[in-house]
Amino acid sequence: MMTEYEKMLSGEVYNAVDKSLLKDLNLCKDRCYEYNQIRPTLIKERNEKLHEILGKCDEDTFINQPFFCDYGKHIRVGKRFFANFNWTVLDEAMVTIGDDCFVGPNVSIYTACHSTDPIERNTRREWARPVTIGDNCWIGGNATILPGVKIGNNVTIGAGSVVVKDIPSDCVAVGNPAKVVKKVNSGTSSIKENT
Repeated sequence: MMTEYEKMLSGEVYNAVDKSLLKDLNLCKDRCYEYNQIRPTLIKERNEKLHEILGKCDEDTFINQPFFCDYGKHIRVGKRFFANFNWTVLDEAMVTIGDDCFVGPNVSIYTACHSTDPIERNTRREWARPVTIGDNCWIGGNATILPGVKIGNNVTIGAGSVVVKDIPSDCVAVGNPAKVVKKVNSGTSSIKENT
């Protein structure tokens, strides 16, 4: 028989108020609290705390405080990752981000799913879908990425966008819901753009 944690990671419906899950959630909240209290100029100490929180990161990982997540250990970021203020990740499922990615301020990534039926939702049963972001991506400020989304390589998500479906590689996507508005050839543009 699967534990509630195993159900959660496998995408099955699980009990979100299971005691062992709440214990893990609270442990991560404490670690995030500690991270957010570290003096911003203490870069080494901040990175060491990120290694306690995240499932994978490197010495160049830089996340501006404050940073919030549910489990932390389900978040894997690639080389030279940067996230700005108020990055929020509900990582009930895996969140995998490639190399050289930038995340603007107030970006949210959600993997947790809830029923639209209020009676069912009130049972606290939910499920989760992983989010994957490729290499060389820029997620503009205030963007929201919803459960189950896959974003390809060399993608820019415009500020304020809500990503509800997969986004292919080599493009710019904007809006609510986010749609591809431009294809890009990586490394050939010299025009500065606001997104």
